[in-house]
Amino acid sequence: MTDRARISERIGGISESATLAVDAKAKAMKAAGRPVIGFGAGEPDFPTPDYIVEAAVKACREPRFHRYTPAGGLPELKEAVAAKTLRDSGLKVDPAQVLVTNGGKQAIYEAFATLLDPGDEVIVIAPYWTTYPESIKLAGGVPRYVVTDETTGYLASVEQLEAARTERTKVLLFVSPSNPTGAIYAPEQVREIGRWAARNGLWVLTDEIYEHLVYGEARFSSMPVEVPELVDRTVIVNGVAKTYAMTGWRVGWVVGPKDVVKAASNLQSHATSNVANVSQAAALAAVSGGLDAVAEMRTAFDRRRRTIVRMLNEIPGVVCPEPQGAFYAYPSVKEVLGKEIRGKRPQSSSELAELILEQAEVAVVPGEAFGTPGYLRLSYALGDADLAEGVGRVQKLLSEAE
Repeated sequence: MTDRARISERIGGISESATLAVDAKAKAMKAAGRPVIGFGAGEPDFPTPDYIVEAAVKACREPRFHRYTPAGGLPELKEAVAAKTLRDSGLKVDPAQVLVTNGGKQAIYEAFATLLDPGDEVIVIAPYWTTYPESIKLAGGVPRYVVTDETTGYLASVEQLEAARTERTKVLLFVSPSNPTGAIYAPEQVREIGRWAARNGLWVLTDEIYEHLVYGEARFSSMPVEVPELVDRTVIVNGVAKTYAMTGWRVGWVVGPKDVVKAASNLQSHATSNVANVSQAAALAAVSGGLDAVAEMRTAFDRRRRTIVRMLNEIPGVVCPEPQGAFYAYPSVKEVLGKEIRGKRPQSSSELAELILEQAEVAVVPGEAFGTPGYLRLSYALGDADLAEGVGRVQKLLSEAE
């Protein structure tokens, strides 16, 4: 019998989540007694609002939630997601166009698995969230990258997108507000890009998970609302994790054309079946309620946003555009690389992030994880005191560069 690889090529080619890896290392160092401050994980530092928790407690006592429920989601939650989509985005959808998933990551994978055949290409704007390329490749697709930088505020132009389009291009992945940069496309930019996609017969997968975390004069706009001719070729992924501080509850959803949602639901019926009913009950309370909790979080994030950008830009050689959404800063550290810092000369942002962790006991994620070496991502979803202390340590360390 011939030897065969223990791990399939499909799974063996998947990279570990860099953000989760950094967060795990930071937590391990902290558990070992080191005063590590973590800027790695994209996770609100607020507790889930009480009324949502109470809905989950009540659901635990209801026998109907002790059983299997429809694989595609509780009917009442699908109705609530449809109502929430109309309220927040202005897009009218039917509950049959909603699939409830185990978090946003499952929503993204199932959407790509449903849309892509082997070799189909997806245009991905970099910097990108680490999970996007892995989901595309796992679904048999091929990511085609459009690289942006701080000079444009990390925004891609139609000309760049067109240059990346080939006869195999099937999907444009569109994310606004962005993880990891916090960049937001203005409504007129959303319309321009959407009309380009429509003219070229492309599908659009748009991730709207940060829709409510927008600051200053910027505002969120949903592509199928701005470009109605794209409605039948757009898939939206979203969830409760960021808006309601519910990352651990694992509830996301797909909104799209009925045939796509039905096919993705079939996939989920064999992969995981229904999302945990207690989590669905909590999500129902979240999306059915008001937005007071996120308004409070947004005020805190906005304050931290301004602090972290100011402090990062005070470091010689560091350039940090002001993020307009989400809760991440994405500074360029290209001018710091190659300089001597405590006896070492980091040549990459990955090496610099390692040096910062070891010498300053601050965890950041290097730009290599997001497809753009020479940058760092820092989440400002942590307390004000920790934020100031952590960035202060980075300031002190990098000020030694020579």
